[in-house]
Amino acid sequence: MDPLIEGYRRFRADVWPAERARYEALANWGQSPEAMVIACSDSRVDPQTVFSAVPGELFVVRNVAALVPRYSPDPGHHGTSAALEFGVKVLKVARLVVLGHGQCGGVKAMAYGAPPQAHDFIASWVEIGKPAVLAAGDKPEGKLERIEAEVVRLSLANLMTFPWIAEAVAAGRLALQGYWFDVHTGVLATVGPDGLEPVE
Repeated sequence: MDPLIEGYRRFRADVWPAERARYEALANWGQSPEAMVIACSDSRVDPQTVFSAVPGELFVVRNVAALVPRYSPDPGHHGTSAALEFGVKVLKVARLVVLGHGQCGGVKAMAYGAPPQAHDFIASWVEIGKPAVLAAGDKPEGKLERIEAEVVRLSLANLMTFPWIAEAVAAGRLALQGYWFDVHTGVLATVGPDGLEPVE
């Protein structure tokens, strides 16, 4: 815990004095983020860092491979779906962003199988991404990057299976966006129907 506590001390000494008024306003008036980001748990891809966001700007849910499951309101434990319900129906965010990335371990698990020591949950979780693996095709060159982009497209499509998301999109109250972040170069690209387009 020592590195974490040292980081906290730097936060209190360097960040808190400049950001105190923002935190106090957020505490007094509550959060009202403009965007919600579904991102991967990967430690190298922090949405707040990638988008240079300050506290209160982004409502973030992170999971393995930034996967959004299809709408399935049953008694199971649905962490991502619960966050979506809160972000869209309670916070009323205006944008839903899916942020995929390069060198994604979750995508590797989809393509080649989960690590042998991680089969309790990961193996079944990455099954959500099987349609993305199929859509990426069999060509070996660039296969993982193609799957990474297809996972973003799949998550965007799965978002539209939530009736209250589809309704908000149709009414123009909510926009869906997909991005892919290259860890190696730091370049962010839009995930479009025809490929990746670097953001200028």
